[in-house]
Amino acid sequence: METPDNAAESAELTETAPTDEPTGIAAQDWAAASAAPQYRAAVVDLLGALAYGELAAFERLAEDAKLAPTLGDKAELAKMASAEFHHFERLRDRLTAIDAEPTAAMEPFARPLDDFHRQTAPSDWLEGLVKAYVGDSIASDFYREVAARLDTDTRALVLAVLDDTGHGNFAVEKVRAAIEADPRVGGRLALWARRLMGEALSQAQRVVAERDALSTMLVGGVADGFDLAAVGEMFTRITKAHTKRMAALGLAA
Repeated sequence: METPDNAAESAELTETAPTDEPTGIAAQDWAAASAAPQYRAAVVDLLGALAYGELAAFERLAEDAKLAPTLGDKAELAKMASAEFHHFERLRDRLTAIDAEPTAAMEPFARPLDDFHRQTAPSDWLEGLVKAYVGDSIASDFYREVAARLDTDTRALVLAVLDDTGHGNFAVEKVRAAIEADPRVGGRLALWARRLMGEALSQAQRVVAERDALSTMLVGGVADGFDLAAVGEMFTRITKAHTKRMAALGLAA
């Protein structure tokens, strides 16, 4: 699910995020941490949300391939879609391994994510690239922030499925080339990206608010280090990373 610049951006997020040695749950493995029922429920929710997100990303990339202007572009998107599906499989298998039914874990997140994709259906190839770049990067930033407060086993899995599929660099290259060829494209895509940012944050807040275990994790009742102020700082970091991504695309934030 991770995108282009995440190597640099993840480093920046790390620089500004808490850097203390892990304590409590964040220093435990799954066997120890999962003894707390609410923490286990939060992790099942988190993995369910991630799994459905990866499955939806696979479907979206397959659809985007239909809009690709060249055979080479279609092949690149097919390769990225395959990587997303592999990430989904790892999450599905992990849910099964911890005695959670994968479909049931994903179900609460299907409608919000489907609604988001329905409300932000791209009208052309470039809008599809920007959507994947912006939406996936926001999600990756959010999950990386949460991962720092997870048990060691779950954290390793979450970070692994955020590996770069190559979509980000691909999107930047294609979008910048399109703007260079026709600068008028930039204004339209900038408006589109701002809309995507707003929709993505609204959907994320909605999902968290509706899942008690997840919301408790974020405000500090389960995982270490989060409180309401820290949540605000987290979203500030995510917004700053988005602004840098926009610049990488050649668009105004």
